[in-house]
Amino acid sequence: MIGARLRQARLLAGMTQKEVANSLGEVGYDITAAAISKYEKSQSFPPAQFLLLASSVLDVPSAYFSHQPAKTVEWLAFRCRKRLSQRERNKIKVFASDVAELQIELRELLYPNPELPLPSLPVATLDDAQNAAGQLRKLWKVGDRPLDNLVQTAEDRNVIVIGWKDETGLFDGLSGQCDGRPIAVINTNVPTDRQRLSLAHEIGHLVMDVDEKSEFDEEQLAYRFAAALLVPEDHAYRELGIRRNHLNWGELESLKRKYGMSMAAWLMRGRDLGIITENRYIEMYKEFSSRGWRTQEPEEYLGDEEPLQLRQMAQRAVAEGLISPDRVTRVAVDVLESESYLDRKSEYPNALELLEMDDDERDMWMSKMFELAENMEFEVFEAYGQEDLEAW
Repeated sequence: MIGARLRQARLLAGMTQKEVANSLGEVGYDITAAAISKYEKSQSFPPAQFLLLASSVLDVPSAYFSHQPAKTVEWLAFRCRKRLSQRERNKIKVFASDVAELQIELRELLYPNPELPLPSLPVATLDDAQNAAGQLRKLWKVGDRPLDNLVQTAEDRNVIVIGWKDETGLFDGLSGQCDGRPIAVINTNVPTDRQRLSLAHEIGHLVMDVDEKSEFDEEQLAYRFAAALLVPEDHAYRELGIRRNHLNWGELESLKRKYGMSMAAWLMRGRDLGIITENRYIEMYKEFSSRGWRTQEPEEYLGDEEPLQLRQMAQRAVAEGLISPDRVTRVAVDVLESESYLDRKSEYPNALELLEMDDDERDMWMSKMFELAENMEFEVFEAYGQEDLEAW
């Protein structure tokens, strides 16, 4: 167990065994990469001093090594540039796996009722992908309106959305599942409209059951799904018209602000739906590129797409004593920073501490708290009866 977690911490830090050995040597702990390899393979047991120093070098709490993951994530699609190193890919996967496991643990504590899974929709053609987006919108009961906050829409429907701030400029998105729960990892170091399209793309990978005989690869299908999820076909025709000879850059800027989909994606959406011809699309895309808009479009979409469910669930679970702050900060260090959970001292134990006590100690504390309650003033509320409800 400790060996596997040591390896995960090293991958999360993006370090080789040799680099860890060198860093430990700098703080006065001599060890070889071969010895660290034995620790990771559980061929020998690391001493306490090693674990204490390694936690500092790898920037994880020492408790990280003793936690046994109860969940295994199956990764389905990893979108990135070829230049992204395997070390960086492993780092993203390890981080996302830890966060996903914590989110699932919190969901099981706070929402014990079974969750509705995402549908599995057969897709073989681009039209199938577009139709699948419409079916998901119907299942999610969002109609055909613009989705103001796609992250929260997905989180409210049991998709685990994880943000990764990519510093390489090479990571796009990652999707997977754990215990049947869908997971989407998005790069939060890009403009918000790109985050939205990336999340819609990953949801496409999670929803589509792609026919192996399809003439289209899965990335093409996922992109068509994503564009249709953000801008349904009827809306695209209403906004752009059925046939156009040219699209105006100003109108694409306005549509980007309204729907949270990039100008480049709107241009491609117009081509895909036959609103503009392939030749016109090529001409306009060349002009788009010559203006330098491939890296920075002229209009910024200001929507909020920050994943919030982990923070909300963690704060609630800690406040109710259902989970220790250490369990949260072991994975998500900054989630509880806005609250003084780690420094909070109370004269009375919380619910979690009460459960860990023996019967006599628990009874003693319960008696004290009941005595305290007797001297408190409580406001009295009258409950509504059936006759009150019927009167409404």
